[in-house]
Amino acid sequence: MTDYIYNSNGNAIGYIRGKYIHSMSGQAVGQLNGTHVHKLSGQYIGELHDQMVLDKNMGNFGNIGNPGNPGNAGNLGNPGNRGARNYGYRDVSSELLDM
Repeated sequence: MTDYIYNSNGNAIGYIRGKYIHSMSGQAVGQLNGTHVHKLSGQYIGELHDQMVLDKNMGNFGNIGNPGNPGNAGNLGNPGNRGARNYGYRDVSSELLDM
């Protein structure tokens, strides 16, 4: 089963494969360190919470470095919209995708 990442509008913006986050087209765009989400370059973005990347005001967990590019994992298809969600924190998924 694929773990998708959604934005606050409920649209799938990517998926998790191992410790990497891939865009919907399969391009590696981020990496996970526990619940900490970092860009592929290593820069901290936010926290993974209920399949969303949120700024939970926990501070900056720094740069964990670039582990190299794991390659393109392919397009897995779109699971559709899961419905808008608001957890009281800012959605920072656009920063992960440089949108």
